[in-house]
Amino acid sequence: MRRKHGKAVNLIFNDRYISIRTTLTAEVELLTGRGCLKHDLADDLDDVDFEDARDDDEGWETDDEMEEEQDDSEFTFTKHTGSVFCVSLDPATNTLAVTGGEDDKAYVWRVSDGEVLLECTGHKDSVTCAVFSHDSSMVATGDMSGVIKVWKVDAKEEIWSFEVGDLEWMEWHPSAPVLLAGTDDGNVWMWKIPSGDCKTFQSSACQATSGKVLPDGKRAVVGYDDGTVRVWDLKQGNATHVIKGQEAHKGALTCLACNKDSSLVMTGSVDGLSKLINTVTGKVVGAFSLDGAKGPKDEAEANSVESVGFCNILPLVAVAYLDGTLAIYDLATQVLRHRCQHEAGIVHLQWEESSSVVSTCCLDGALRLWDGRSGSVVAEYRGHSAEILNFTINREASFAITASGDNQAKVFCLQRPDR
Repeated sequence: MRRKHGKAVNLIFNDRYISIRTTLTAEVELLTGRGCLKHDLADDLDDVDFEDARDDDEGWETDDEMEEEQDDSEFTFTKHTGSVFCVSLDPATNTLAVTGGEDDKAYVWRVSDGEVLLECTGHKDSVTCAVFSHDSSMVATGDMSGVIKVWKVDAKEEIWSFEVGDLEWMEWHPSAPVLLAGTDDGNVWMWKIPSGDCKTFQSSACQATSGKVLPDGKRAVVGYDDGTVRVWDLKQGNATHVIKGQEAHKGALTCLACNKDSSLVMTGSVDGLSKLINTVTGKVVGAFSLDGAKGPKDEAEANSVESVGFCNILPLVAVAYLDGTLAIYDLATQVLRHRCQHEAGIVHLQWEESSSVVSTCCLDGALRLWDGRSGSVVAEYRGHSAEILNFTINREASFAITASGDNQAKVFCLQRPDR
């Protein structure tokens, strides 16, 4: 998946498609590469009159006609004309969704029936970030080129815009009308909305690849392309802790997550490791690795970490890997509890708010729910014809919304036997 102006989208690594290409090549070789099978097939085809066959297409059944595609969704949002990269729910009511896509647009729409309440236009490139403010009164949209816009939902109008360098991530403050964003020049921007009062947090000239405002609202944790992590004091504007050197990752940060009391942060990197950082002391207090090695691997041979998350009700953490492994670890001991295998690379994971169920979306187009206690699959939902690039779940965990490379967003009703 590539940006229209030539830059590779960092949401999907090209490595993810290598295994897919390899598998397809192997299947072709299996069908055509064996000498006897190839010659027998050629002999059989000698008697076929292809001119007549072309005139009689009606007698052939296509795969689509023979088997109808499975679709477990309740509703499909089809306004986008390109891949849908991001989706989020309004935090106040969980009744509105915003999606952003390759068509340089974002849409705010009602989850119940898909009615479009606001079409966000004027972007110069693919919209890769779209998120509601803490009170759901505003929605911010950001594209890859760095154009950021804020919209008033009720008034259905744009109220603020700004342009930065190539955008890496964007997030609202958890309790104030304050917007933060990280860019490829290493800067982190913070604005008051709609006044536009601005503060920047500058670091070394490498990409600020991931960022998270802590639940306490006083600090933000930012990961960088060189493997370092900084804890920023939002009021003072200085970095209270810098994790670098031997303690840092040996490759770019890909994801961040924090626990509910802001005391711990998990990081994930292309080096194949996930680290646990105490935000008070700035010390690395744990590391998670599939093979048990605590040291990083060379980036070329590492199994990249794509998503991480804390369970809210049990001392468990989840780590999603590029090879399709979902690993459930014990938080206190960092011991691997369960290894949950997917058919393709995992893009994103999310724990439910008040249970031990963790959900994943995958490059095979499926949404899966896993029991973190047992490591078993609770449910699986399909309906997309391409990879799922992002998803979100409402507070009650009664439905999920997915965003896909098939230009669609889908709403799935999450029915479980224990509900």
